[in-house]
Amino acid sequence: MGGYVGAIDQGTTSSRFIIFDRRGEIVSIDQMEHEQITPRPGWVEHDAAEIWRNTQTVIQGALAKRGFAPADLRSVGLTNQRETTVIWNRHTGEPLHNALVWMDTRTDELVREFSQDGGQDRLREKTGLPLATYFSGLKLRWLLDHVPGAQKGAASGDVLFGTMDSWIAWNFCGRHITDVTNASRTQLMNLQTLDWDQEILDLFDIPRACLPEIRSSSEVFGRATGVLDGVPLAGILGDQHAALFGQACLHPGQAKNTYGTGCFMLMNTGSKPFPSTCGLITTLGYKLGDAPPVYALEGSIAITGALVQWLRDNLGLIGAASEIEPLAKSVPDNGGVFLVPAFSGLYAPHWRADARGLVAGLTRFANRGHLARAALEATAYQTREVLDAMTRDSGVAIKELRVDGGMVVNDLLMQFQADMLGAPVVRPRVIETTALGAAYAAGLATGFWDSTDDIVANWEADRHWRPAMRAGEREKLFGMWNKAVTRSLDWVE
Repeated sequence: MGGYVGAIDQGTTSSRFIIFDRRGEIVSIDQMEHEQITPRPGWVEHDAAEIWRNTQTVIQGALAKRGFAPADLRSVGLTNQRETTVIWNRHTGEPLHNALVWMDTRTDELVREFSQDGGQDRLREKTGLPLATYFSGLKLRWLLDHVPGAQKGAASGDVLFGTMDSWIAWNFCGRHITDVTNASRTQLMNLQTLDWDQEILDLFDIPRACLPEIRSSSEVFGRATGVLDGVPLAGILGDQHAALFGQACLHPGQAKNTYGTGCFMLMNTGSKPFPSTCGLITTLGYKLGDAPPVYALEGSIAITGALVQWLRDNLGLIGAASEIEPLAKSVPDNGGVFLVPAFSGLYAPHWRADARGLVAGLTRFANRGHLARAALEATAYQTREVLDAMTRDSGVAIKELRVDGGMVVNDLLMQFQADMLGAPVVRPRVIETTALGAAYAAGLATGFWDSTDDIVANWEADRHWRPAMRAGEREKLFGMWNKAVTRSLDWVE
């Protein structure tokens, strides 16, 4: 049997394939970016067919770098950008429209329409989620409304819906499935029953026939064909849930924050859904086979790493993402400049679709370094907002925040984050915890790892950042940030 486990990590800006050994160490990795399609302000799309091609390419690339064959893998896991929505023809396998990305805001009119009766939280008791442009159910409703023949095809089962996990699983092994974590992000699944909720389907006029089967996060779903011929697909987790699992946050009160295109903080809350009164969302953490589900509180931030990408691609402020830290270090502080990246509105804890991005506090003194520093600091301020809400909801003051994702290599950001939280920030030795979580789910289902004790044993800290800022300075900066946030509101009628 294979001596490694693979993980497909299908993200917002790129797709990767990573191969892990029993210690959870990376053995091989390959990655490809895909196009970000922005046909109108607030609209963000992906070509699902391009993503599928890239997924196959990175699998071949990672295998080739070590001279591996599919038989060298015991199993493969899959993790994905969660709410991104695609529909395709069951018979041809062709997408019927570009995928609508999680940050796309075109469903804002639908949000207003369905909020008129019962308000934005009318579905929160069942789903843990407010009505917002973020989630998949209304994206599907938009596609059924705007793609000719889609509603009729969905009712007959000839048109299929899925988030990117479903799309990739369908192409690999012909199964129309999703796991509980991804299903919990559609706003169509009941958190108690872990099944599609018929009342919500009727409300949104979504045919059950187009929906995937909901499965656990860790079981053998089928065997792949093509580039992974014969390898069991045995783990599926939405990306942030996979990071929670890969960070070994397996006990209530443990929390992680992933710094990617956006920022996503999850806290394990145990075996029952924990309602939020502070602007967070209640979601599935993970479900291992027949074991009871584990739930989580989540604070989602739309734009963090994407802000650095915007500075690079749209403004030309930097030539590469890695240049942001030295540019920010060229100045001792932000010079009074604050950047609110509400490009897709504000997510947790505000949930304000009417917000838009702004730069506040500009003077003739401000330069490129101050803008770069303000961009990094915006990530830390938004994370502070979420952690404050999580502490109020749970009543738990975390002892440390475990961090992962591409931005955690930025020492300036991580130190400022610890300063803003007033709590230690800890980076693990393996920072690819999203892919690692999916690999763990697959490996547990196929006996590669014996139990979650192996996950705990594998986790090791690489570096700690401890608060060094005076409390008065921390609160002054955070107060100025909140002032800037108020200026970003009510920009969209």
